[in-house]
Amino acid sequence: MSLSPLATQTPGVYIDEVNAFPNSVVEVATAVPAFIGYTPNAAYEGKSYLNKPVKITSMNEFQAFFMVPNPPAPAPAAKQYFPEYYITKQKKMPEKGHAYHINGDIYTVEPDPGTIYYLYNSIRLFFENGGGSAYIVSVGPYGTPTKSPVTPGDQIVNPNVKLSDLMGGVELLKKIEEVTMYVVPEATLLTPDDNSTLMEAMLLQNGDMGTAMSLLDIIGGNNPDPILYTQDIQNFRNSTGMNSLKYGAAYYPFLNTTITEIGEIDYGNINGGDVSGLADIVNPPAAPNASAEQILGNIKSPPAGMTSSQLNQALMNSSKQYKQIMGIIQEQINTLPPSGAMAGVYTQVDNTKGVWNAPANVTPVGAVGLTLNINDSMQAGLNVDAVSGKSINAIRFFNGLGILVWGARTLDGNSDDWRYINVRRTVTMIEQSVKLASHPFVFAPNDANTWQTVKSMIENFLENIWKEGALQGSTPTDAFNVAVGLGTTMTAQDILEGTMKIAVKIAVTHPAEFIVIEVEQEMAKS
Repeated sequence: MSLSPLATQTPGVYIDEVNAFPNSVVEVATAVPAFIGYTPNAAYEGKSYLNKPVKITSMNEFQAFFMVPNPPAPAPAAKQYFPEYYITKQKKMPEKGHAYHINGDIYTVEPDPGTIYYLYNSIRLFFENGGGSAYIVSVGPYGTPTKSPVTPGDQIVNPNVKLSDLMGGVELLKKIEEVTMYVVPEATLLTPDDNSTLMEAMLLQNGDMGTAMSLLDIIGGNNPDPILYTQDIQNFRNSTGMNSLKYGAAYYPFLNTTITEIGEIDYGNINGGDVSGLADIVNPPAAPNASAEQILGNIKSPPAGMTSSQLNQALMNSSKQYKQIMGIIQEQINTLPPSGAMAGVYTQVDNTKGVWNAPANVTPVGAVGLTLNINDSMQAGLNVDAVSGKSINAIRFFNGLGILVWGARTLDGNSDDWRYINVRRTVTMIEQSVKLASHPFVFAPNDANTWQTVKSMIENFLENIWKEGALQGSTPTDAFNVAVGLGTTMTAQDILEGTMKIAVKIAVTHPAEFIVIEVEQEMAKS
């Protein structure tokens, strides 16, 4: 636009800046998860951040807002997550769950359900897998222990994890359109009915907003029965309803990880901190261990200058039984739902390859095992469900390759349009990018000049992402089509009512999920 005549009434030199570049569509961020759950702390510089979404970009920022501050050196670091486990001697092998042989006797090692939480370690797993920006919604601090373990083989239901808390956290995300993933690792610690209510609410909100997907975990994935695991899958499918399934993706089973190191746990994690029950284990009558007995005495009455970490290490060095128990507890703490790792995988794939690539055939960093080894026939029942179409993405172990994410489907597995995660997320990215770029044209003249400007802007954007591989087709005209105008997308009445309608058709690339190689013998030729 040239200078106004009124601006040039005085003799002199004037500068008129002309825009060389028209308005353009900028690709919105596609990997911004929101984690909802319980944290060790929720305060920063004296201000509470409970039930206030906070955007972080690193583990250091998470520590500042949501972790207990460390005391000054040389005091040991503060305990951020302190689950409790009970070591119980059994007369015979339990019918369900795991049991361990220690000193020739049978023991179970089961958690106090009121002390089990997943969010803290899921955040660590997220950043380890390439996570970047994320919103954290802390819905409360850790609750009080129940002072008793779960029954061996039973699912962990934490009475301190409340449906109302998590629903309130999800509700807060209605105001944040930047979020592209909902992750609630502690949802599996709810009762099955409460878990169902939460998942349906998450999917419904995703559908209403059209900006995010929910990454869902499955109750039972932490300790699946090799035969009866199918019941857990069926329960999950029955619990997610039929609304907005294209905005959900589920992963199975849980991961055995290396997130929590052995130095982060000690005797305080055992029997509610009462070490008396360890005496018969570390100093059995059949094989006395005077050194271990003395260390137990020192734990009860610590000598001056001795820290808990030093006493714990001394007991591990002197008792192989205690070291075995610490290893069992570490393994159980490190059994985590896959949603946190998958949020990191989505971020890494988006940043390195583009959101149009499937977040699959990737190894979750920090995963060293799975709670269930799934084979081809088992995955067939997960990948395709003829009745509901609700696909479950398997995480599998392959000899020579390791652990791989071996699925890229939404819960809407029966839909040709929305079956694949990368298709759903690519279309969401295009929708939101075009929506934001169109804001400057609100109240612009609804005429041919504006229509052509908007059309060119969107076409340029789509051509750029087509060149990057987001859209299929050998030419731009094969990949997309943009239409806007009177008689094309609008009527005269639309224009009178101030409505501009834009029609965008795109051909999104689909993953090569099934690669079929035909081998045929041919007769020898002379």
